[in-house]
Amino acid sequence: MIKIWSMKKNEDQAAKKKPKTSAAQIRVQKDLTELDLPSTMKTHFPDPADLLNFTLTITPDEGMYKGGSFLFTFKINANYPHEPPKVKCEQKIYHPNVDLAGNVCLNILREDWKPVLNLNSVMVGLQYLFLEPNADDPLNKEAAEELKRNREQFIYNVKSSMRGGTIKGEKYDIVIKEQ
Repeated sequence: MIKIWSMKKNEDQAAKKKPKTSAAQIRVQKDLTELDLPSTMKTHFPDPADLLNFTLTITPDEGMYKGGSFLFTFKINANYPHEPPKVKCEQKIYHPNVDLAGNVCLNILREDWKPVLNLNSVMVGLQYLFLEPNADDPLNKEAAEELKRNREQFIYNVKSSMRGGTIKGEKYDIVIKEQ
């Protein structure tokens, strides 16, 4: 009887040492295995053991942001999928839906989030913002106004900012991808 007790005690100690997998980690694992990303999007896990924090690089191959390389961080909390991931652009870019601090305005990251949505939905939504910036729901109001008022000037500003240019006193990060 004592031998069984000590075996049970050893099992309990082993179980305590092994980190418990959260519901969020299980769901993220499922989302990641189902990812179907185009060649213009790549994920990177700085810590392969931490699936809840990673980066996504988007390199548009068409549209006004073509030639750029845009880095986003994803931080997923324990309430995922009941709460959306926190997504931030790591570079300062000229875009109506990304403010100068890197916050992203994408409806499914806020009021339209539903637990049935997944990481693929968010990533595709981010990529779509580079194909069709949304001037009607801006975080960068100056960029949105320029897009509405003068599309050619907006495109010029995008190209200039991607090369590290300054627009209306604001210096932007160089995001041009090396060929």
